[in-house]
Amino acid sequence: MKIYQDKNRKTDGEPAAWYIETYLFLQRSTHWEYYINLANQHLKLFVMNLKFLPRLILLVGVLFSITITQAEQPLRLIAFGSCLKETRPQPIWESVNAANPDIFVLLGDNIYGDTRDMKKLKGKWDTLAAVPGFSKLRARCRLLGTWDDHDYGENDAGIEYPKKVESQQLFLDFLGEPKDSVRRKTMGIYDKQTIGPKGKRVQFILLDTRYFRTPLKRAPKREKGKGPYGPNESDKAEILGEAQWEWLEKTLLEPSEIRIIATSIQVVSTTHGWESWGNFPKERQRFLDLLKKTKANGVILLSGDRHSAEISKLEGALSYPLFDVTSSAMNQREQPGKEENIHRIGDRYFRENFGVLKIDWSKSSPRVSMEIRDIEGKVVRKALVVF
Repeated sequence: MKIYQDKNRKTDGEPAAWYIETYLFLQRSTHWEYYINLANQHLKLFVMNLKFLPRLILLVGVLFSITITQAEQPLRLIAFGSCLKETRPQPIWESVNAANPDIFVLLGDNIYGDTRDMKKLKGKWDTLAAVPGFSKLRARCRLLGTWDDHDYGENDAGIEYPKKVESQQLFLDFLGEPKDSVRRKTMGIYDKQTIGPKGKRVQFILLDTRYFRTPLKRAPKREKGKGPYGPNESDKAEILGEAQWEWLEKTLLEPSEIRIIATSIQVVSTTHGWESWGNFPKERQRFLDLLKKTKANGVILLSGDRHSAEISKLEGALSYPLFDVTSSAMNQREQPGKEENIHRIGDRYFRENFGVLKIDWSKSSPRVSMEIRDIEGKVVRKALVVF
């Protein structure tokens, strides 16, 4: 029996419906085995005799009721982070767990794979999965994720990476994605989830900025204090690919009170010369135009990649301020330095960090506190948005 929420059979204004699917009994010599898949956790029940089947059905009913209740609860605290070297100590998970998030979003560079050897890549995912603090987190809260270049497979890589098909399956294995999910059958790992009851829904949009992205263009002359890349104005320069663009437009039209878009690379900050949507100005403008066209309400962007944390605010693009909360890195910090960003609120934070969104549903309009927290869980940067 499989209990699951089907994201592809939603009705307007309502959470995705829940379905029950039955597995066949498998006879194993002296006993019978029955399988349940609940929230990506596989449970194997041993039934010594078919007379115990009514008790099994009762147990499944209880689990089913609990799962539906959890799905209907509004989210109040979302945590997120990026840039984890799997072989380095990861004490930050202690503070993440202490924050008690409802959801944790992996924003990319979740491991430093950097290989075309899929056995090595799988081994690095296995190393992260075995980290005690991370294991504790995924056992108690829901995990969502997208990738960036290093966990995709190579530094700054895009569509040209030759192992992207195989890497996709390893990434989805790590997340516990069901073998028959739509996400395994499409090109790219983009995904969506809407969680919470009507009036208090949070839509998560997980973009894939790697699988379809055309190669980066190097700046004619590298400016002091900037990275090596410049804007590519070509009509053929892409980040998302047409299939993902079409999917994104449909997704943004779905009802939700808050929309969290995880994009791995920064959208608002564009001129530092490293990877960002600013390297593809026509794609960035298309993204902003699409938010306006679909009248997408309550959008907050989450990004990683930069090995420093900051909160950026873009005015004038939409009818409300567009925030880009960059949380990086969880254990890959860099030396302090200057980096151009005219949209930054305050200054950058260079030590280990993770991000938090705290949602207040008590007013007529939701209020979201956006925070960067340090390795001890203390708030070091914050901003507030009311939708």
